[in-house]
Amino acid sequence: MPRIAASGSRETGPAANDEQSVAGTGHDGSRPLRSVPFRWFFTGRTISLAGSSMSQVALAFGVLARTGSAGWVAAVTSTAMVATIATMLLGGGIADRYRRSTVLALTSLGAGIAQAGIAVLLITGRPPALLLPFALASGTFQGLTTPVLRGIIANLASGRGLQQASSLLASASNLTRIAGPAIAGLLTASVGGGWAVAADAASFLLAAACFARITMPGPPKRDGDGPSMLGDLREGWQYFASQPWFWSVTLAFAIFNATNRGVWQVLGPVIAFHTIGAPGWGLVLSTQGIGALFASVVLVKVPLPRRPLRPALTAMALAALPLVLLGGGAGLLWLAGVSLLAGAASEFFTVTWQTVNYTNISERLLSRVGAHDEFWSFVSYPLGQISAPLLAAAFGTAAVALSGGTAAAAAMLCVSLLPLFRRIEIRPGEP
Repeated sequence: MPRIAASGSRETGPAANDEQSVAGTGHDGSRPLRSVPFRWFFTGRTISLAGSSMSQVALAFGVLARTGSAGWVAAVTSTAMVATIATMLLGGGIADRYRRSTVLALTSLGAGIAQAGIAVLLITGRPPALLLPFALASGTFQGLTTPVLRGIIANLASGRGLQQASSLLASASNLTRIAGPAIAGLLTASVGGGWAVAADAASFLLAAACFARITMPGPPKRDGDGPSMLGDLREGWQYFASQPWFWSVTLAFAIFNATNRGVWQVLGPVIAFHTIGAPGWGLVLSTQGIGALFASVVLVKVPLPRRPLRPALTAMALAALPLVLLGGGAGLLWLAGVSLLAGAASEFFTVTWQTVNYTNISERLLSRVGAHDEFWSFVSYPLGQISAPLLAAAFGTAAVALSGGTAAAAAMLCVSLLPLFRRIEIRPGEP
């Protein structure tokens, strides 16, 4: 597929970079672990993910223990998500305009400070309303961080190293997802969720120190009459809107994410609170990580098919099965089993989507276009978080979980049938 810039001129993507070096550093981009900048990024990202994997469980159960209300869980998580969504597009412009490693170090530092504030409030038992400003700050830094992560890999790897870098990062992420939720569940049940959130805060600060060690050249200097930030953002939107293969997947994930966020993230802990408990829920989330880890490890060595999007989207329908079983009142073993399958399916799609993006979108547009992908697929998160407890109060948690899981699976299957995905490919010589 030719890579067409928003202006309509042909433009090469990241795969056109020198196969043997990345970002002008002289490091081998086809073998990312031999690159010092990539190793610093890999280390920092792994540390950050380890803390975040505990925070997800700890925050939900910490708020529930303090208030006993699913509404407060939704309020805190929705506040963070609204802030993330509101700043994501700006983050894409910043990430494509400035040195990505510097932006990443600064946003990680800010996120660590915000999470430390949340931890202190949970540990000291302060009123839950005081969590909202810190959740707002944490979400803001997350919104500025996400587009950087979408673009920085193209600065640290190239050619066949792109899929390997994505799979290595996914493997590290999944290792933390296995241990993190289980540890967080035990910590929450013993000493309280605030201490797990405190570990997340420390992980952000350590990650910021690692990201500050990454050496890479800055973006090309801009002329005084060059495009403004608004012009950069407009260019990103024009590219996004001109690529049906891209925005159709984003739309499908807007549906999937709304149901998954509302059912799994909000109603899931509520259902588990009265059934399998915090340790059981942590175990279920950890099995998702095991399935995802298996898939990501395989994908470090096994190349993706040349036209991978259709099978990847079809596999994503399996990721909705845990929602269906949660609504059906399945026990711990069944929930853990389908979560294992869902984790593998989700990771297969994630590595596929990232690799296709890296080899079909110009490096200079990656963060801005990725920000639109994240923005429009995340914009439904608050809707899912807020509506889930309201719908559950009206129709019951089981009915909401069953219908939500069905809608999520249908969204993935419908978009996978579009003929245009036959033309989207990973070219020979690329990952």
